[in-house]
Amino acid sequence: MTRLARYKRDSAVSYAEGVFATLELLGARPGEVDRVLLSSRGEANEGAVKIRALCAGAGIPVDVDDRTIGRLTPRGSHLALGVFRKYEMSLDPTADHAVLVTPADMGNLGTIARTMIAFGFGHLALIRPAVDAFDPKAVRASMGALFRVSFEYFDSFEAYSARHARPTYPFMTDGDVTVDRVRFESPCTLVFGNESSGLPELFHEMGTSVVIPQTAAVDSLSLPTAVAVALYERARQRGPIPA
Repeated sequence: MTRLARYKRDSAVSYAEGVFATLELLGARPGEVDRVLLSSRGEANEGAVKIRALCAGAGIPVDVDDRTIGRLTPRGSHLALGVFRKYEMSLDPTADHAVLVTPADMGNLGTIARTMIAFGFGHLALIRPAVDAFDPKAVRASMGALFRVSFEYFDSFEAYSARHARPTYPFMTDGDVTVDRVRFESPCTLVFGNESSGLPELFHEMGTSVVIPQTAAVDSLSLPTAVAVALYERARQRGPIPA
């Protein structure tokens, strides 16, 4: 079996670090799992028992390998490590999309993916340059929710919109309509800028720009917070969020 190496962007495989993320991987993408490594410290862990059962049912190899887990993870403290092959996805043209323009923080990306799943969103466009959604840091920040999101990279927002022409709502600090008054059409695209600079002014011309009202005590909300507010309002307008 091929020796595993620390993750790099051009690696063919990546890792779900921890019991919870590995369970999410097995639940959402079992066909992409190459193998699972378990720590000897977690033999009696309830989650590890579930992992063994899922792997047995899917014919996925399981090894107890403390050394490799220690070598591949930041502190070597995880009880499980899911090894998966990176896969390609495309966005459903009939579904709502979230778009992140040049996102730069893997922790934020993971948090946003988890928020998307919580509010019933499953499709994410990433406009380059953008962080690597397959990086274990992003997977870890999402607690495995990234495995339930279909994400696709585009070289520009224009390239995205050329393929997905639909009502677009850029979220901006000087947007024209407040988030509590906008009425989203279906399917729609919600667009967010990066952590440091937001969206360029030209996005005012690319749809109905939306602002989230806030006090002047801070210059702007954090990106994950802004996305959470926007997705909640869109989900509320769509109707009850499925349990």
